Amino acid sequence: MPSMGEQPLFSAKAHVFQIDPATKRNWLPASKHAVSVSFFYDANRNAYRIISVGGTKAIINSTITPNMTFTKTSHKFGQWADSRANTVYGLGFSTEQQLQQFSDQFKEVREAARLAREKSQERFELTNPALNIAAPQVSPGTLTPERERELSEDRHSPPPLLTVNGPCEDKLIRSRSAEVELTTEKESIKKMLSEGSVSCELHMEAELFTLQDSNAKLVSALQEAESSGQMWKKQLAEYQDETDRLREQVAELEAQSAASAGSDPELSQSVETLEDLLRTKDQEIQSLQSKKTDASDLEQEKEEAMQRLQELEEQNAVLEERVKSAETDLAASQEERQQTEGEVQQAIQVLDLKILDLNSLRQSLAKLIDK
Repeated sequence: MPSMGEQPLFSAKAHVFQIDPATKRNWLPASKHAVSVSFFYDANRNAYRIISVGGTKAIINSTITPNMTFTKTSHKFGQWADSRANTVYGLGFSTEQQLQQFSDQFKEVREAARLAREKSQERFELTNPALNIAAPQVSPGTLTPERERELSEDRHSPPPLLTVNGPCEDKLIRSRSAEVELTTEKESIKKMLSEGSVSCELHMEAELFTLQDSNAKLVSALQEAESSGQMWKKQLAEYQDETDRLREQVAELEAQSAASAGSDPELSQSVETLEDLLRTKDQEIQSLQSKKTDASDLEQEKEEAMQRLQELEEQNAVLEERVKSAETDLAASQEERQQTEGEVQQAIQVLDLKILDLNSLRQSLAKLIDK
């Protein structure tokens, strides 16, 4: 939650995701719908944070550091890693423009965080003069020309390797450093292969989730429009049936009134009552017919929505084909990755053999040293 000393800088609506801590490969939705994601500046701590609240729970609370990077994995999706929270956050936006605005704001805030850190370090160095003690300076006039040449050569020459027991110990140190370099290279190759196709899979899952959400909302709106249209049609049909029945009764009573030639006043009164009721029903029918135009407009909107749904289904089919194509490409890349892993395994075996050779060389050197 933002504190009282924090100032809002920028806000955007987005679907929030977090990386699955178990697999580190799949996205887990942190919000059921698009929520507000905001940049805040804490003047008390001189720090910048990204905060998003869903209900009463903070689903994003990420302090921005200068080494963070916001990566756009598609035209509507981006992500960044937070080492302090030990997670990766993902944001799905409704438009590409919103994603670009958030990315630009992230870069600006990251640069501001870098400048704030440099200023705090400068203030710390100024308040701690003991850390800035300079080396004693020697005036050039107090040295002989031979001594000045020696000092100049010492400044421009690299520091020598330290040897304790002669050249054999020197070779032993060099073999150990070569072994460490080979081991580091081996670990970096393994890490690069493990992170191969994670970004593509995460982007596909997020895009499918957004499409399913919009499709469900559209189907719900169509169902509501269809039910309201059917209700208006049913009510109009009932009023028309009742009006027809009243007209028939009025016609019968008028016939009876004409036959009795006005001899029955009660019959005349009932006819007038029915005529008043008929006029009332006519007014209700006219109002319903005016509403019927609204229903026709609603029907037209329904047809347009159905057409949009059909277009979305076609787009969904195209996306499914793209997903299948992506899965095929992913399978091909995985096959290529397996082939690359095989080649890397061979390279690792060669490296292992070289490490064994270095170990044997080190052992032989150690024996020579012992002798």
